[in-house]
Amino acid sequence: MEPLKAIPGTHDILPPDAERWDKLRSQIEQLMAQYGYGRIETPHFESVELFARGVGATSDIVQKEMYTFSDQGGRPLALRPEGTAGVVRAYLEAGLDRQRPFWKLWYWGPMFRAERPQKGRYRQFWQFGVEALGAAGPQIDAEQMVLALRIAAGWGLGAITMKINSVGDRDCRPAYRRMLHAFLTGVSDRLCPDCQRRLETNPLRILDCKEEACRAATADAPLLIDHLCPPCAGHFSSVREFLDLAEAPYEVDGRIVRGLDYYERTAFEITSANLGAQSSILGGGRYDGLSQALGGPAMPAVGWAAGVERFVLAAGEVKADTPLLDAFVATFPETVRAGYQLAESLRARGFCIDIDYLGRSMKAQLKEAGRSRSRCAIVVGPDEWGRDAVVLRDLARGTQEEVPVAQLADRLRHE
Repeated sequence: MEPLKAIPGTHDILPPDAERWDKLRSQIEQLMAQYGYGRIETPHFESVELFARGVGATSDIVQKEMYTFSDQGGRPLALRPEGTAGVVRAYLEAGLDRQRPFWKLWYWGPMFRAERPQKGRYRQFWQFGVEALGAAGPQIDAEQMVLALRIAAGWGLGAITMKINSVGDRDCRPAYRRMLHAFLTGVSDRLCPDCQRRLETNPLRILDCKEEACRAATADAPLLIDHLCPPCAGHFSSVREFLDLAEAPYEVDGRIVRGLDYYERTAFEITSANLGAQSSILGGGRYDGLSQALGGPAMPAVGWAAGVERFVLAAGEVKADTPLLDAFVATFPETVRAGYQLAESLRARGFCIDIDYLGRSMKAQLKEAGRSRSRCAIVVGPDEWGRDAVVLRDLARGTQEEVPVAQLADRLRHE
């Protein structure tokens, strides 16, 4: 019988990768606290209608990529393909706007999209993201971009680039869309099949296509940034002013449009040179119309999301040299019970301790202590134990000495 395997497009997070994920999350939590963001968790599945109304019925996500099913009551449900719609739904349902006018929230969790798996892209993938709800001014747009840059720089992603744009709003985008549609109609025979479909449903997405043929065909296409209404142009100019005040590096790129229908005005993404053609690691922007699309009041909002797998992949291989354990307890056959008792006593006092479970030789146990990245090995020998002592071995320096059990905890704290 063949062993079962993971579903294509999913993956297991195994040690030591899980340790890197934990480290990334810890760094993110610290920065979110510095910027005043509170954590929110929403269900992994929601109604199909939430994403059809929020993400956009014509978007690739809703059209082709959602995992949908019906529950026992016949309700059409979907595994969440992104996080923002669920956060806004939770915000409205809980009436958070009645508690205070402005909220900053962040999340971390799995998302699901039925797209073609490739390196760093999965059908179940993990995202972390931020949402700021209730503020219309450009300052919060810039602040979120600076936060994103700090997270990317702190994770050691090397050469990163932030590209920003404005995708206008409901006042200036319709006229531009007609202009763009006319241009694209003239080059439609040079577009890929997906972009030929988008020509009638979401022509702005064609500017973001990564196919070389499409990029060549649209090289001279009009850009929305050159046709903004005065309020949108003023907002974008102010966003740039705040970025300059924070000394945040960025490039203006009129082809950044984002893939979800709810974006307007600010749009941006961060790319890493370490990822080749599929270089995007983080993206977002302003979505002032999403609350109304979900049945709520008008509410300005801005946010971004990043792929955890993409972050880990972009960072490359990181040498795992930070100790994981305070000590590894090594025992002889006659001191197994004494070693177990000692290990539990040290764990109860807050130390990270491991111990041999396989009855291995002392040489093999000390080798395992080094492999498990322990600072020290505690050798519980029968003679030393008879004197209420153990041998404490520093694995980095290769030195060892006999230490009374009563002093062991203090020694471990100062090693």
